[in-house]
Amino acid sequence: MKNKYGIGFFAAVIIIMLVISCASSFSFYKAKKEVKEEIAEEQQENATVKEPSISTDGQALKEDCYYLMEVNGYVVVYLSDKKTVYEYTDIRYDGLPSAVQEEIRNGKYMEDTEALYGFLENYSS
Repeated sequence: MKNKYGIGFFAAVIIIMLVISCASSFSFYKAKKEVKEEIAEEQQENATVKEPSISTDGQALKEDCYYLMEVNGYVVVYLSDKKTVYEYTDIRYDGLPSAVQEEIRNGKYMEDTEALYGFLENYSS
């Protein structure tokens, strides 16, 4: 009889160890899969961020708009993000009419390059 209980106890210990081992492997692979999914999501978000409608080197794309703003007494052209400088101009802010100065103080919106260069030609010396 002692032999029967010994074999049963040994078999139960082995089964319990197998269950624990399988559970550990399952949780490890599940965690690994979640981390891979998070990394893939981050890469996808970064790829989306890296494909804006503007470029960061001051070059404009066809669908960009522009903003005219005053910097150090001169009119500066920014891309649609209002951070990337598209072009520095020699147009003095003080020499502009007061209505135009007010628009530029608030960030004068220019829809396309034709409107932008039309404005620049009118006010450049």
